[in-house]
Amino acid sequence: MVAEQFVELVGSDPVVQGLAGGVVIASMNLLGASLVFVWRDPSERALDGALGFAAGVMLAAAFTSLIIPGIESYSNGNPLPVLLGVTLGALFLDRSDVLVPHAHYLLSGRRRSDAANPDDDLPVADERVTGVVLFILAITLHNVPEGLAVGVGFGSGDIDTAIPLMLAIGIQNIPEGLAVSVAAINAGLDRRMYAAFAGIRSGVVEIPLAVFGAYAVQTVSVLLPYAMGFAAGAMLFVISDEIVPETHTRGNERLATLGVIFGAIVMLYLDISLG
Repeated sequence: MVAEQFVELVGSDPVVQGLAGGVVIASMNLLGASLVFVWRDPSERALDGALGFAAGVMLAAAFTSLIIPGIESYSNGNPLPVLLGVTLGALFLDRSDVLVPHAHYLLSGRRRSDAANPDDDLPVADERVTGVVLFILAITLHNVPEGLAVGVGFGSGDIDTAIPLMLAIGIQNIPEGLAVSVAAINAGLDRRMYAAFAGIRSGVVEIPLAVFGAYAVQTVSVLLPYAMGFAAGAMLFVISDEIVPETHTRGNERLATLGVIFGAIVMLYLDISLG
């Protein structure tokens, strides 16, 4: 039903569907960033719970919409292409994080290397603004696998799997967009300016990558299982290396863990009901 309505709305061309999917997830990132206008001072507890929920959604989506379909449907039951893609996706984010400092710097107020010295002074204002810029770069980098995953999903031609994946990534973009906006505002940036910029930033990255992912796997179909694994591996790296550790640094680990479980349940329900 949902798949039929989606096709009626945007057509049957997988590349155009990838474009539409990119617009959806970028719009939901903008929605999350814009929540700072109505939820002006969300607590750390609320943000940690929301980010835990986002991690749970993405964790389930990586398996139900990328890894498992990649193995069962697009590599004839051979897990090696998908697993190689998972490895390459994780390595890509790992090496990228070496070039772009971790998101932890801004959210926690100190670099990871400073974690053993929690009594150290927090960065001064100009350092925090610099941290915002680096944080934006890090989050933008983490949007790469999200846009690619949506494009690959629609490029596979399996719209029943692609739509839950699009919704999963869009849902997790909402708390992510809010968290990034809050961090930037706490560093002194203008609320209105940054909320608008966040949506533009996300769209500039996610929309063209969604189109590229759909086009690439349509043009070179042999890349599909590798691409699905790559997107899944990159997302798993972000969940494990960034989101989960960050939600466990301020004493809200129980709430964040419950958020992960609830997010996974929501994604599994979406996958079954829409797939």
